[in-house]
Amino acid sequence: MKIGLISLGCPKNLVDSEVMLGLAERAGHEITGDAADADVLVVNTCAFIDSAKQESINTILEMAQHKTGGRARRLVVTGCLAERYREELREQIPEIDAVLGTGEVDAIVGAIDGSPSAPATVGLFRRNADGEAEKLSARHRDADAPLPTYLYDAATPRRLTTPGHYAYVKIAEGCDYNCAFCIIPKLRGAYRSREEASVVAEARALAARGVKELLLVSQDTTFYGIDRDRQDRGALGRLLRALDAIEGLEWIRLLYLYPTTITADTIEAMAACEKVVRYVDLPLQHASAAMLKRMRRPGTRKSYEALLANLRHALPGVTLRTTFVVGFPGETEADVDELVDFVKTIEFDHVGVFTYSHEEGTAAAAMVDDVPAAVKRKRQRRVMQVQQRIVARRQKARIGQRVRAVVDGPSSEHELVLQGRLSGQAPEVDPVVFFTDCDPSEYPPGTFVDAEVVDAAGYDLIVRPVEALTS
Repeated sequence: MKIGLISLGCPKNLVDSEVMLGLAERAGHEITGDAADADVLVVNTCAFIDSAKQESINTILEMAQHKTGGRARRLVVTGCLAERYREELREQIPEIDAVLGTGEVDAIVGAIDGSPSAPATVGLFRRNADGEAEKLSARHRDADAPLPTYLYDAATPRRLTTPGHYAYVKIAEGCDYNCAFCIIPKLRGAYRSREEASVVAEARALAARGVKELLLVSQDTTFYGIDRDRQDRGALGRLLRALDAIEGLEWIRLLYLYPTTITADTIEAMAACEKVVRYVDLPLQHASAAMLKRMRRPGTRKSYEALLANLRHALPGVTLRTTFVVGFPGETEADVDELVDFVKTIEFDHVGVFTYSHEEGTAAAAMVDDVPAAVKRKRQRRVMQVQQRIVARRQKARIGQRVRAVVDGPSSEHELVLQGRLSGQAPEVDPVVFFTDCDPSEYPPGTFVDAEVVDAAGYDLIVRPVEALTS
């Protein structure tokens, strides 16, 4: 059968999607990128915040149309939304044939072929008279239901959906924290690290396939290995050193670090390893002490500033990326003032700001969601406007610099314009570079280029190739 899969949400979810595709392919199924051509459609969903849930629901409804009026014979829903709202999905969208949670990735072949999925009692939405999704007062996931425990390994088949020169590698799954706004621990289970040998074996196999950039992901990448031995804080450093020795790799990037689990050994490994890019993705969520406490986040603005100063000292030229949440219950204008001052003081390279989403099943659900939506959006714009001014000034200062960039391929805006990234830019989430004064046919995806920055266009940079380094 022909299988079509739509993956929503974060790169961690994308790895699950790639594993499901790999398992389906190993079972003899054919993969198609055209939903209209698929016999079975799979939607791997996200449920982190309201907007993600809505996107997931809309995508499921869209794919259901291929079953009622097209070729598709089965519709399978997987991932975080499925983990959280199994039975309601089946009840409200009868076109769904199977529902698999985050711990049932390896059951995808049975779901494709017609095996039943496990039930759960939950609630989320209904269809209105126009057939559109309409939110209900949802009951959160049954607290007595077993948490997911699945974790893929190097022997698990994967079909990469990223460009061939980079791939995400999930080094751990789950989370042991209890941030007040986050439902992930209930959806993904307890933190569990993969064995170093498994990660290294997968990385070697990816490099042999032509992958040049590895992006290491988990819910907290710097917690890697600590779940197995609380006294051993050197597991991530050892892993980085082992990956650094793999022939064929050019860049190794760490995503989703945590402010209290970044050890001196990890920083030393990042500094010592030639292929580990000096890029720190550190979601801090806020800077106000009052808000951090209410959010159940560790640390203070003072401790964050000390950590960031240490990173800049130990990793000269490091790119700092963070995200913040505004509009959390109880947030005041004074709290936002402190956050804005923090952003001005640190001058992060990349900042993302999210408006708080009141999620059932989280600790914050017991609080009053007392910041109006319009105020949340206003605060989001305020922080981002400050960041935009910082970026504009810093981008202008980069003109004339020599940089190393990787070619990702044609721009989505114009096929004759090449698009790529610097070591300080992660795929999908960060700005990009556009190449000028070059023949695109001479720079295939995966080519590393020595270039000069000639201009800035908002968050993005314009670069002129000087020399192609590798391809």
